[in-house]
Amino acid sequence: MRGKYLPIGSVVLLKGGKKRAMITGFCSVAQENQEKIYDYSGCVYPEGYLSSNQVCLFDHEQIEQIYFVGYEDEEEAIFKEKLNKIVTEVEEKNGKAEEFETLQEQDDSSNEESAIKPFS
Repeated sequence: MRGKYLPIGSVVLLKGGKKRAMITGFCSVAQENQEKIYDYSGCVYPEGYLSSNQVCLFDHEQIEQIYFVGYEDEEEAIFKEKLNKIVTEVEEKNGKAEEFETLQEQDDSSNEESAIKPFS
C-alpha cells in the first residue's frame, strides 16, 4: 500500500465496508472524542457530501483497497510535506488535539510568505 495520506479525491474501501468513501480532508477530530485525531475525513462515493451526519472519519490503517488516487501536483506535494511534519510533531507530543491546533497555528504564522498554507 502507498504511504500515508492519500490526496483529496482518492476513493477507498474501508475494512469491513460495503460502500466506498472519497477522501475530503485530513486530521479531523470527532465531536464525541476530541482526543482522537483521525487521518482522514470522507464522504460516501459516488453520492458525495449529503449531510454532516454522514461524514466518515477514519485512519490510514483502516483502508482495505484503493480504487482511485486523487489529483497530485506540486501544491499537493508541498501541502503533504507540511502535513507530515505537523503530524510527526503531534505524535511525538502524545497526539493531543489541542497540541495539533497549536502546531497548526505556529506553522501558519511561520510561513506567512508562502501562498500555500496547510489547513487554510
